[in-house]
Amino acid sequence: MKPFFIGNIEIKRPIIQGGMGVGISLSGLASAVANAGGIGVISCAGLGLLYPQAKGAYNEKCIAGLKEEIRKAREKTRGVIGVNIMVALSNYADMVRTAIEEKVDIIFAGAGLPLDLPSYLKPDSVTKLAPIVSSSRAANIICNKWNSSYGYLPDAIVVEGPKAGGHLGFKKEQLTDDNYALEMLIPGVVSVASAYKAEKHIPVVAAGGISTGKDISRFIELGASAVQMGSIFVTTEECDASRTFKEVYINSKSEDIQIIESPVGMPGRAINGEFIRKIKEGATKPLSCPFHCIKTCDHTKSSYCIIKALYNAAKGNMSKGYAFAGSNAFLSEKISSVKEVFESLMREFALATQK
Repeated sequence: MKPFFIGNIEIKRPIIQGGMGVGISLSGLASAVANAGGIGVISCAGLGLLYPQAKGAYNEKCIAGLKEEIRKAREKTRGVIGVNIMVALSNYADMVRTAIEEKVDIIFAGAGLPLDLPSYLKPDSVTKLAPIVSSSRAANIICNKWNSSYGYLPDAIVVEGPKAGGHLGFKKEQLTDDNYALEMLIPGVVSVASAYKAEKHIPVVAAGGISTGKDISRFIELGASAVQMGSIFVTTEECDASRTFKEVYINSKSEDIQIIESPVGMPGRAINGEFIRKIKEGATKPLSCPFHCIKTCDHTKSSYCIIKALYNAAKGNMSKGYAFAGSNAFLSEKISSVKEVFESLMREFALATQK
């Protein structure tokens, strides 16, 4: 596996750990991935729930939580640390400002088009910016907007295909349409990035359903500089989720991975369980919304509170929550260390590239 660059930052291994919330990828997992040579990513979704002791209202607790997670990660690694920020978050702007102020290496922004992301940079900012897209059209819109409005181009572009876990940037019928497969999306986004090569090198990152070194090799052959992987890191010792959450992955079967309707208004991929069955039975109606965490979520029309469900699951209360997961999450067999996962991926990659 060859190193690659995002701006002036060298990443030893072309592996980015996907941001997983609520409370799945925090400083523990992110620092371990960074120490292994990849990019470790902290998810800022729901941090206010994870830091209830912080002063102020929910949004202020989120800011304090993000600062603390970045600080903890920096204490554990000198590697590359990123933050994943959903554009759909109501405190999106606060999270972006905080990440930049804390000089995190890179922001990954998805679940919506981050059209104004460069506007938060200051002359002395060092943070790199990478939008997460699901099409070459979205990549082109972002590049044009950033270039014309801010004189800035993405430092990298992540292309997340329909096999990813969590919220998906596709219509339900597109998820099984081969025309929208990640293999079909990568060349188009690489073409968009290449159109700006005279101005800036923009590496393209393949994401969604990638679980082996052979997969990594395949997408690099298609023009990607790196891959983003999430589910494979859930069942690691360093993952910040509870052991119960990890065992849901280990005990899952292929048929357990389902597409659900999220209160956010997007389809999502999760592992079936007791709480999802309750949702389908209409037994999870939220009485109120103390967080207002997602711009597009109306609790009066929602069948459950997603941030609470994801928080409960991360803590191991699976009767009141569920696990988001990629399409290949059922392949998890045991809890390993991040170092062991990287070693396995490198062996598989070497075998794939020898053929």
